Parts: sequence; structure tokens; C-alpha cells
Amino acid sequence: MVKEEYKDIYRHSLAHILAKAVIEIFGKENVQYAIGPQIEDGFYYDFILPRTLNKDDFPAIENKMHEILKRKEKWTCKEVSKAEALDIFKDQKYKTELIEELPEDEKITVYYTGDDYVDLCRGPHVENSEDLLGAAFKIKSVSGAYWRGDEHRDMMQRIYVYAFPSKEELKEHMKLLQEAMERDHKKLGPQLDLFMFDESAPGMPYWLPRGWKTFNALLEFWRGIHEEHGYTEIAAPVINNQKLWATSGHWGHYKENMFIIPGEKEDESDYYAAKPMNCPNAILVYKRSLRSYKELPVRINQVDVIHRKEKSGELNGLFRVQMFRQDDAHILCTEEQIASEIGDIMDIAGQIYGTFGLTYKAELSTRPDDYMGDIAVWDKAEADLKKILDDKYGEGNYEINEGDGAFYGPKIDLKMRDALGREWQMGTIQLDFQLPLNFDCKYVAQDGSQKMPVMIHRAIFGSMERFIGILIENFKGAFPFWLSPYQVGVVPIRTEHNEYAKKVVDALRKAHIRTEVDYTDHNMKEKIKAYKNYKDPYILVVGDKEAQENTVSVNIRGNNRQLHDIPLDTFVAVCRKLNEEYTLELAEEFNA
Repeated sequence: MVKEEYKDIYRHSLAHILAKAVIEIFGKENVQYAIGPQIEDGFYYDFILPRTLNKDDFPAIENKMHEILKRKEKWTCKEVSKAEALDIFKDQKYKTELIEELPEDEKITVYYTGDDYVDLCRGPHVENSEDLLGAAFKIKSVSGAYWRGDEHRDMMQRIYVYAFPSKEELKEHMKLLQEAMERDHKKLGPQLDLFMFDESAPGMPYWLPRGWKTFNALLEFWRGIHEEHGYTEIAAPVINNQKLWATSGHWGHYKENMFIIPGEKEDESDYYAAKPMNCPNAILVYKRSLRSYKELPVRINQVDVIHRKEKSGELNGLFRVQMFRQDDAHILCTEEQIASEIGDIMDIAGQIYGTFGLTYKAELSTRPDDYMGDIAVWDKAEADLKKILDDKYGEGNYEINEGDGAFYGPKIDLKMRDALGREWQMGTIQLDFQLPLNFDCKYVAQDGSQKMPVMIHRAIFGSMERFIGILIENFKGAFPFWLSPYQVGVVPIRTEHNEYAKKVVDALRKAHIRTEVDYTDHNMKEKIKAYKNYKDPYILVVGDKEAQENTVSVNIRGNNRQLHDIPLDTFVAVCRKLNEEYTLELAEEFNA
């Protein structure tokens, strides 16, 4: 048995032990137990209990679980009829509901743990509780969860439990979780004055001055790469009439996720909507004149604000928001240009992700149930993308997500891995034969006929906001020099050194190095501490000696050493080079 299969079996078995422990603590007549599946780092189980659980209950439940395991009870699987199953669980509302939905001829199995606990389950499970004695588990949390995820159904208490084959693995996992908590962008963002949220605009971040500097540094980097690859940037309205969204198909397929604005008339034809996507805007720009095949491909990129309605419980810092800026691009090209364009997009993705030291993989998502357009066109589009991925990665060296494409075309998703080993859905490349048809897009072919271009939707960051959230956690708030809000903090030792400090600041800012300075009469150590708390890469201390010799003393982030007698011109040149090369590491030597 492979390790992952073993994990699934013992985690699912431990879920039964949890349910049995809860029943023994609260009494069988007081507990309704629903489902308890294994998940990535453990399992959970849903209950209706006589009172609300809290952290003080966790030790008692864990101790009861250990007590049950030490009984070394046998696990017995029994196949029963539907009628027998209903009788066994006649006092259990949720089990009864699940059983009633099963076909009459369905094979139903129940598992007994000892003689006094039975659960409806397909299995497999361990043969004896003794097999679980070496496992390590710890209750993570308890939260509310609607039965079957339906907000109109009963609210249950969901107990989450971490579970691993050994104490060492659980300890390592808890250490990783602690590291993740220390990197949490929802904590670091406000601490570093990067962004904030307000209840007046749920899920819509305010970028604070420091965060906006990082945002614009990232955007400048992105723009430079795209200019090299022949993209032209546009800006378009944030609000458009319903007619545009009806033509694009978003009104029929995405309306529930859009912020709707009623017009003067009462009917929907006069409604407006905050745009959830940029693609229709890009098409209108393309259509402002009839294009020649010589102009194709037309590569249009934009970072306009877009809005998407989310359920309040799904909002999560910068990771899940209702307002964000997508690093969007839309390419209109001939069918013959598809492969080369997608190849170029892959090169851009590699260049951008590589700059941050992040690895990624590609996945192909195919036709969803609510697809729009002709199935033959879909088949061709999917075949085209498969060939491109086969040529780039080799056949079978990428995953296929059946039915997970956009409603207008199949897509390639780019999944990135961060410093904690977490995988993120980031970029996307979507092939679209449908929107150009909906908007009657044309180009004049070489033979003089008019043909329809193919549209490629693509984003590399996905959402600028989410990507910055990931970077905050990846770098623990200590951004690379070129991305830091302020790159250098200048500390004059006393107010009489302010004049020289201003000379230093002017030299740095002239070289486009983001610099902050404290001219107050505060204690020097307090000034240094403030810049360290903001994780400025370099802190310069200047006094009499530095002013006389035109030098600076340099404190390097993460380094307890202070470098003295560094010529100002040399320091400026090193900083300029760090900006030009987009390096991840700070320079620790400043040689003339």
C-alpha cells in the first residue's frame, strides 16, 4: 500500500474515532453525526451537539480518542439492505437522509468500531483500532458548516483535526503552519502599512502609500516585459451597458457574479454593470477599424479595475477580493499564429515567475457543461492546445482538468509553487473562437477575403492584488530590493546632519531609488528601528564623518553588521544595478 493511500485510510478511520469520542462525551441521544471525510492534512466531522464547542473542549475530546484507541477494538464491515440501514440509523437524521437518496439496489456498507459505534461508510478502514495507536493527531478548530453546504439547511459544528502517521510528521506540519502564520499577508500587510480594508467596501482593498509603491514597481516591471514582446496597453471604462455583456455572453453566464447598476428605464436593456472582465473592451478597441492580416497579431494589455461579486464568507484578504486589477492581455491573431503566440506567452510566464524564483506547471482545462458555441469548434480548440502542450512539455507531462474550461473556450492554467510549497492557480491562457464570432470581428486575409480572428485571453499574475499577497507571504514581507516600498531609509544622527542627509536623499532619488528620511530630532536608534520594522533593505546612517568624506554607513536588512566609509556614489551605483537586474538578493559588498 502506498503511503498516500495509507494516509487516506487512517485519517478516515480516525474520523470514526472522533465521532465515537464525541458520542461518548455527550451521550448518543444528544448527538447527530453527519459526514467525516479525510482532507489534505487530516479530516473533519460534522455534528449537531447540545452546546457550542470551544477550545477548552479540545483536550477532553483528544483524550477520549486516545482512550478509545487503547481499547484495541475490532472494526467490522457489514453489508446491509436499504431497509436495514434505515433501521440502524433511524435516530440519525442526516444518515437517514443520505440512505433515502440511495437506489434500492445500492450496495450499502456500515462499519462497526467495537459493538457500540456504527457508521455509514464505503470504507476501507483499519481492521483494529490498534493499527491507529502510532498515529498523531491534534484538533485544529471547530467552525460552523451548513449541512451539504446549503445556507438554507441546518448549521452544524465541524471539528477539524490534523492527522499524520507519526508525531514527527505532525510536529513538522505544525512548524510549517506556524511559519505560514508568521507570513500571513493579512497580518503583515497592515503591519507594514501596505493595504487596509474597510467595512464600507467589503473585499475591496485600499492601497496605502507604501503598498502602492510596491504595486507600481511590480506594474512597471510587467510593462517593461510586455513592451519587449510587442504588447500595447489600453485603459477602458469600468462600467458598461448590459448590451455589451449580453453580446459577450457574460450576462447569461456570469450575471450573478456582477455588480449591477439600474439605468433610467426599468427593463434590463438599460442596466449597467461594473465589468468583471476586460475582454469585451479589448474587442471594441480591435474593432475600431478593419484590420489587415499584416497587422496581426494585435496584442492588447490592460490593468483596469474589475469587480466580481463574492459571498462574504469566501473573502480572504488579498487572495479573494471583490475589486482587483488583472494583468490582462487579449491577443487577436490568425489560426496559424496560435502556436507561436502561446509559446511566447509561456516564455513571458517563465521570465516573470523566474524573476521571483517561483516554479510553475501547466494544466489544460476542457469544455464545461455550460459551454457556449459549436462543439466542433471546441474540439478543434482543445486539440490545438493539447498539441501545443505536447510539443512544449511532452505528451502526458501535464494534467487535464475535464470540464473546467471557461464558458467560451478551453484554457491552460499556470499553477505556481511558493516558498512554503503551496500551489497557487495563477496565470491562465484561454483560447476563444466564440467572442470574436459574437462581436463579428474580422480581418482582411492575404487573398482579400474577410476572416474571423482567434482571440487568446491571458494573464500571468492573474490578479495583481492576489499576486502581491502571495509575494508578501513568500518573502515574509521582506521584498527584494527592486520591489520594496522604500528601498533606502536615511537616518541623520542629529539635526545638524540633516543638510548632508538631504544631499544623500537627492542623489538616491535622482537615480530613481525609493528613499525615505527622518529629519526629526528623534533618537537615532528609534529612527533605525522604525525603518527596520518596515523591512527597508538598506538603512543609511550619516553624521560628521560621513558628511566630511561624502560617504554613508550602511545597515543591511537581515545582517547585524554595519558597513562604514562607503562612498555615496558607489552606494547609489549598486542600488541602481539592483533595480536594473531585478535581483532577489541584497548586495552586501560595496566596492568602488
